[in-house]
Amino acid sequence: MAKEVIFYNLAPHVTDEQYKEYVVNEKGPLLESFESVNKFTLVKISHSVKGEIPYKYVGILDINNLADFTQNVIPSEKFQGFLAKWSTMVQPDFHSLIGEEVF
Repeated sequence: MAKEVIFYNLAPHVTDEQYKEYVVNEKGPLLESFESVNKFTLVKISHSVKGEIPYKYVGILDINNLADFTQNVIPSEKFQGFLAKWSTMVQPDFHSLIGEEVF
């Protein structure tokens, strides 16, 4: 099973409360509507053992069909519309990683 993990911070004009409302009402349901996505999880980071929190948010996509996700979902108009809106809500230095679940 594949995972996409996205690390990011909110843009200065977006509050945690505004973003939570957006995730609950739009982002989460949209991402989970794609057949190649099993689940979307958003984690708001509140503690770091080292004391430094470079990214306040971590989004985790549980992907059941990586080929479909990369070849059909990402280039789709629906996903690109989501990205256009999402990118206005986060700082541009976000980091996205995709890998296979080991355990």
